[in-house]
Amino acid sequence: MKLKNIILLGSVCFLSLVGCTNVDENVYDKYRSEDFYGTPEGADIALASVYAQVGGNWNGVGYAGADNGWYDLNCMSADEQVIPHRNTGDWQLDFARVYMHQWLPTDLMVNNTWNWLYKSIFNANLAISQLETAKADASKIAEAKVLRAFFYYLLMDDYGNIPFYTDNNITVDKIPQAGRKEVYDFIVKELTENVELLSGTKGGNYYGRFNKWAGYTLLAKVYLNAQVYTGEAKWAECLAACNKVSEGGFSLHPANANAASALGNTYYELFGDVLPADETILSIYTTVDIVSRNIFTVRSLFGPHAQALFGYSGWNGTIVPKDFYQQYTDTDVRKKQFLIGEQPGGTNYTLDISSLDNPGAGAQEGVRNVKFYPVTPRNGGGASNDFPIYRYADVLLMIAECNVRLNNPAAAKSFVDAVRTRAGIGALAANPTLDDIYTERGLELNWEGHRRQDMIRFDKFLLPKQFKEASAAYRKIFPIPTSALNANPGLKQNPGY
Repeated sequence: MKLKNIILLGSVCFLSLVGCTNVDENVYDKYRSEDFYGTPEGADIALASVYAQVGGNWNGVGYAGADNGWYDLNCMSADEQVIPHRNTGDWQLDFARVYMHQWLPTDLMVNNTWNWLYKSIFNANLAISQLETAKADASKIAEAKVLRAFFYYLLMDDYGNIPFYTDNNITVDKIPQAGRKEVYDFIVKELTENVELLSGTKGGNYYGRFNKWAGYTLLAKVYLNAQVYTGEAKWAECLAACNKVSEGGFSLHPANANAASALGNTYYELFGDVLPADETILSIYTTVDIVSRNIFTVRSLFGPHAQALFGYSGWNGTIVPKDFYQQYTDTDVRKKQFLIGEQPGGTNYTLDISSLDNPGAGAQEGVRNVKFYPVTPRNGGGASNDFPIYRYADVLLMIAECNVRLNNPAAAKSFVDAVRTRAGIGALAANPTLDDIYTERGLELNWEGHRRQDMIRFDKFLLPKQFKEASAAYRKIFPIPTSALNANPGLKQNPGY
């Protein structure tokens, strides 16, 4: 059951500890902190406070699952999705401006992402201090350090040179700004020193947690983009980290016809409830209104259409740009996630949209996406679909990319072909090129938070697209928020902003 997730486990453990008030018995709610966090229950509670930041929620909090945070900033600045302003007056212009690379240091998404990540790092620093002081199990300390490295990786990827600290005994105005390479070196050091200490357990109490395999996937991601961060490629190191992930016994989840599925195929179990352990490496646990939320389908669908399908109105927001949608062939099982043309509820989605911002798109313009087809509990505020942060298809495509970049495309072919064959589009006719791998990553991993990073690594991010002119190079990173500059006069804004 999903109740085994660490966030809920930590809450249960905590309640069991504070529930004892009979002074004639042994009292368990008066641990000294240096003793408590050394216990298995205490260590999990320390970690739960950090994991609680990962799931998406209101006010831009979390990796994925709600509006105006990390997910929107990174996905809508790419080419795979956008929320147009509607000519009915719906939806703020922020999403369209992010798509057009017109974001500002004062923008809500830029601020929310920054604040969420620094709150997460504060919590991770605190957990590490608690666990180290209590001499907790080495695997729990390692898990907290890997979590902190994960948050610093997201910050460094988005903002470049960032305030860097590992001890909370410092005021905001005194936190020094570290160069991107310095933060990169710290992340690599933390991961290489701690990943082997993580548990190798998959599922159960480790569902949604950094185990050894998730840790190596994170390390592979850092190495994959090393040339962007530092100017020095680390393809062989990325390949080695991916090979360590493969030791975890993962495989591609089957894609078979399934009449019980709303989308008709077992492939979509990868985006439903309790994600399959064969392919899922790290996920966000979600139960709407309890732990996190997943808004991605309800946010996409037109109101009457969602009402006809689920009994509640959709938000009529996110669409899939025409050029991205048209990359999929009709035999591709992954095309089933997109809705176009006549739909229940008197809805008819058009391929083309007339405008993103002025005057905006018509109410039924744009292709919609139901990749995360809502599972129960669900309501007008979201659904309980878990979210895959890392899965094995991504690792296979990283292996292929590294081999091509290391001038060994023949070694890459079987990995690309495995993903393509599962999707129903067959093997490549020749050894893969970098363009083949870039295209396949987009087809397979759309709406999962990887596209901006991929576009930058493949030199596609600055290119023009529909409704967007070519971008200046400084747009590869986001600006440091104005509020952060005001709070810490020692910070220097990124060039161009």
